[in-house]
Amino acid sequence: MMNHTLKNQCKVSPGTVISGKWHSNNYTIIKELGFGANGVVYLAKHKNTQVALKMSDNGMSITSEVNVLKSFAKVQGSTLGPSLLDVDDWQSPRARISFYVMEYIQGPDLLTFIREKGKSWSTVLFIQLLKDLDTLHENGWVFGDLKPENLIVTGPPPKIRCIDVGGTTIQGRAIKEFTEFFDRGYWGLGSRKAEPSYDLFAVAMIMINTAYPKRFNKTTGGIQQLKDAIRQKPELTKYEKIILRALQGQYSNAKEMREDLLERMTDKKTDTPPLKSSMSNPTSSNQIKGGFAKNQKQVTRQTYRKKKKKSGWLEFLIIAVLLGAFYAWYTFDKLL
Repeated sequence: MMNHTLKNQCKVSPGTVISGKWHSNNYTIIKELGFGANGVVYLAKHKNTQVALKMSDNGMSITSEVNVLKSFAKVQGSTLGPSLLDVDDWQSPRARISFYVMEYIQGPDLLTFIREKGKSWSTVLFIQLLKDLDTLHENGWVFGDLKPENLIVTGPPPKIRCIDVGGTTIQGRAIKEFTEFFDRGYWGLGSRKAEPSYDLFAVAMIMINTAYPKRFNKTTGGIQQLKDAIRQKPELTKYEKIILRALQGQYSNAKEMREDLLERMTDKKTDTPPLKSSMSNPTSSNQIKGGFAKNQKQVTRQTYRKKKKKSGWLEFLIIAVLLGAFYAWYTFDKLL
């Protein structure tokens, strides 16, 4: 949490005009949007346009976040974070305060959107999120403080956007900011090293959070408590294997988790246990095991390759159809 001294230095009232020392741009404060460990974010107005303005007396923190936003801007077609608009200093009555101005992303946070529009949206939004995270990781960053409050759904059509890049960390370093419920270190399931698997653990915890909006406290901790929580919610059991893989760091990148989520989402078959032929005919079973094991492995591998090839061209079609259907429903709902 942000220290009180910093909070007081960055505290300004609605109507206050923030004048940039170097670029001479003026921003009129409308209201506070939130605060964290490294600064306060305000909704402000600049030339009839609403913007988000973050200020801090920690110049290094501002520089770091600005560099992250600049890095995002270099990724063509990316919606990883808000667009950077201005960076400057403001001479307040108390001290010189560094600030930067970014695009104001309007919309409800992830949990609010799902509560209002229905849980059927969850998987589509997580597929979008994992695509953005894969892009982020490919560019050498880890989001770090990934939680529903930092995920805004804009639209229509609904699109998930990441905000508050204060916790974004260069891969290989220690995570700068985190929230306990979404932190694998808190659950005893890994380190706080900035790597893709850290973000994917947080994605799994956000999936759990959609079924437990008020969250829950750590008791025994570890994978068993989280596994028990998953199995108590029908909407999570369908994705249990995927969630558990992410919680245990078994995905090397976001693309793998996204592909599994897509495949599970479109799988119309009910999971059934394998036939226990060995119980009824042990001799026959041993013959099959001895005579056809190699061939069985080859068939399994071929099937796996075919599935992977199909997932590539099917992915676009699936998401397009789903988004089209959801958008049509969303528009109809708005008209009502």
